Amino acid sequence: MARGLLSIRLWLEKNGLFPKGKLAFFTLYLVGLDLLFLAIENVAGLVRSSYGKSLSGWIVFLTLVALLLLAVLGVRWASSQLLWRLRNRLIVTYIFIGVIPLILLGALGLGTFYLLAGQSATYIVTAKLNSELKELKATNLAIAAQARSRLEHGEAADAIPSLKDSGTWIWLNGKPVNPSGDDLAANPTSLPEHLPSEFTAVVRDQGKLFLRSGVIQSTPKGKLSVVSSKPFDQRVLLGLAEQLGEVTLFPRLDTGNNTQRPLHSVGTLPPAIQALDPQVNFPASIPVAEWATWTSTDPAAIGIQTRLSTIYEHLSSASGVFAPAIRIGLYVVMILFGLIEIVALYIGNRLTRSITRAVGQLYQATTHIKRGDFSHRVPVKSNDQLASLASSFNLMNESIENLISEQKEKQRLEHEISIAQEVQAQLFPRVISQLPSLEVHGFCRPARSVSGDYYDFLSLGSERLILAVGDVSGKGISAALLMATIHSAVRAYSLEGIPALRQVQVVGAGLTRSEAYGSLLPGAEVSPGTLLSLLNHQLYHSTPMEKYATMFLAKYDGLERTFSFSNAGHLPPVILGERGTVRRLEDGGTVVGLFDDIHYDEGALELRPGDIFLAFSDGVTEPENDFGEFGEQRLIELVQENRDLPLERISEVVTAAVDDWIGVGEQPDDVTLVLARAR
Repeated sequence: MARGLLSIRLWLEKNGLFPKGKLAFFTLYLVGLDLLFLAIENVAGLVRSSYGKSLSGWIVFLTLVALLLLAVLGVRWASSQLLWRLRNRLIVTYIFIGVIPLILLGALGLGTFYLLAGQSATYIVTAKLNSELKELKATNLAIAAQARSRLEHGEAADAIPSLKDSGTWIWLNGKPVNPSGDDLAANPTSLPEHLPSEFTAVVRDQGKLFLRSGVIQSTPKGKLSVVSSKPFDQRVLLGLAEQLGEVTLFPRLDTGNNTQRPLHSVGTLPPAIQALDPQVNFPASIPVAEWATWTSTDPAAIGIQTRLSTIYEHLSSASGVFAPAIRIGLYVVMILFGLIEIVALYIGNRLTRSITRAVGQLYQATTHIKRGDFSHRVPVKSNDQLASLASSFNLMNESIENLISEQKEKQRLEHEISIAQEVQAQLFPRVISQLPSLEVHGFCRPARSVSGDYYDFLSLGSERLILAVGDVSGKGISAALLMATIHSAVRAYSLEGIPALRQVQVVGAGLTRSEAYGSLLPGAEVSPGTLLSLLNHQLYHSTPMEKYATMFLAKYDGLERTFSFSNAGHLPPVILGERGTVRRLEDGGTVVGLFDDIHYDEGALELRPGDIFLAFSDGVTEPENDFGEFGEQRLIELVQENRDLPLERISEVVTAAVDDWIGVGEQPDDVTLVLARAR
């Protein structure tokens, strides 16, 4: 069962259906609680029906809330699935930016067009109604003029003929002329008190609608009132509906009364002349005056049902011969707008494809990078911002590829340098054989991984020692290699010996030992100056011109306590006496490896017990801070102050002082220190 639940969970997680957020867990909790209440209701209903019904309200509430939250989560899930691709996001963006506003504008345009069509139909009906009222007014004015003329010529009021058959009534001084009993119930028998001197309107008299026009004039026999009336019936509606459609008259404009029955309905809806010829239904209100009080009352309503083509024919009839041209112009504009829309859709689709294609290519490139394939490049086929982005991505990919190659090369070099460092560490003397009359100590700390400084102690028996100190030009691997060459040469010449005659010239001439006069001078008998000359000759012919080294070579004889030396451009070592005397060992010549056929002078002195020999490289004396260089004088004072300490301890004191002088800065050069003390 546990395995089945695990497989279900894995399937839900794979399809993105497993709840992850707080809202999802809360919704799941509500669904569980709702199901629990439903189960309790069913169980309680088995015991007693009233118990189960007590939870119905909570179940309905929780169900509604859970459904609402599930709908929200469903929208989130659908949007995350559908909008993951950039193409879908762009499509949705275009829909919200272009399609929806276009639909809204279209709906607004159609609504406006429909309102304009309805207003046009209303205008046509009201115009015909106004024409009826104007015609009635003209008739009324003509009859009033005739009646007034008769009264002015002295005729009696009884002589004025009755015109009730034509819908006209005459009053003189408020009394009807020739009244008819048959008309008293349906026609105006009295005049309102505040009737204007001239009027034309739709009136409601005794619950019925009439078109009435009247005039009140003064005559020699009194006030003459003439009223012409026409029932607002089917005959009038037929005139309004002529060539328009179906027209329905309602007694009152009452929007809340849906059961209101119409007074009259005439005409028929015209047939559609084309597929896009919609029906137009529009109401129109007609102002109505109450006849008895001559006050405004509820207006009447006219319902109009017609076709758009019918309205267009009425409106275009005024344009005459220009109507077909206007129609053709409208069709041309519609076709032009349609073509523009098609072109816009085509361009939008092309732009969308170019964007999504570029993003898809970049996404594919990232998958290659994730797999470690930095040789993949995004194709660039355009000249826009996306193309610039692709070019930048390619440059970044190329840079990363180069950096990785450089990193691999750097790691390889670091590995080789570590090997070189280990090899060089083997070159420095690890176990120093101390003489009975002389104790020696050497220390070298490279500024980088490997050092260009050199020191060595060569034991030539129990009482003889060759001491060498050097500094190769430059730093790093090249300096370390030259240092190894010097180390090998010094040891070879010191231990194996050199030809006894023409020692310097033999080296580099390509002669064999038998050809070099057949004899060798043992290394113990070689003087420091001769060793430097031979070393200079070898380096000059085997190294580039810019490579050279400073060297100090000395030979100590413990039996005679003599110290012979030669200095090839190295910082002069010093002999520190017990009484504070300082002697610099400067005898020698220039650096080795820079010039050929150089002779090196030699010096010699006697080491008394307690004298200290101090040799150093420029990495000890030349470091600077805000107070200047560390300096040779400070070095000598440090050694003098601590001369009674062991040589190793003196070396630690000096290097600690140099480190304090440098501070947090980088060590500028190799630090080499060689000490010897006579016993």
